[in-house]
Amino acid sequence: MVKVPKASDVLAAEVRERILSGEFTEGMALPPERQLVDQTGLSRATVREALRILEVERLVRIRPGRGGGAFVHRPGHESVTNTVRLVIRGQQIRLEALHETREAIEPTCAALAAKRRTSADLAELDAAHAELIAADDDVPRFLRANVRWHTAVAKAGDNELLIGFMTALSRSIYAATDIDRFMDAEIREVTTRAHARITEAIRVQDGPAAMRRMTRHVCGFARAAAEADQRQRVDLPEPGDD
Repeated sequence: MVKVPKASDVLAAEVRERILSGEFTEGMALPPERQLVDQTGLSRATVREALRILEVERLVRIRPGRGGGAFVHRPGHESVTNTVRLVIRGQQIRLEALHETREAIEPTCAALAAKRRTSADLAELDAAHAELIAADDDVPRFLRANVRWHTAVAKAGDNELLIGFMTALSRSIYAATDIDRFMDAEIREVTTRAHARITEAIRVQDGPAAMRRMTRHVCGFARAAAEADQRQRVDLPEPGDD
């Protein structure tokens, strides 16, 4: 049996391709509903359904009221982050697999950061590190600062895919390590020293040193976490809850 696509799916596909190809640029207003109806010959309900499909895909933002309408939103690293987090939650990814993935890609993030970092990137790394130190015995605050620093390293590398992956992984690792018996004073001190050394390598643009130090840091963290926490899977909060 031949399945005929719905008119709303066809319209959504056409607009989607124009967004992804760059023909429709970020922030560009799509024609008003009435104009789309006139242009396509479709009903207003069909046009609205197509726009809802694109809104769910986060390719358009709908603004209500005067001056509102549908505006183009081209996917960025946040789209990767959301997709990776859905996979982690939906497939109940093993904690060990999260650490393995982190060990595979984060040293590369550090090397890229050393190569591409800007003064603004260094300022963010320093601010995250200062927050880490200021957290002291406040474990949740320490973990938030830890996520902030690791995400800043990825952003300094200026690779949208790696930023998306690391944002999702860092938040997932955060959910997995919010345990007092693991994040004791010694672990926090080791983490703080490692971050300082990696940041310095990034600052002086020593890519091999940044990669080597990050490898040692994330592998050591994974071993210590595995010894303290025997959970096979991580129950992640809903996006936005962390």
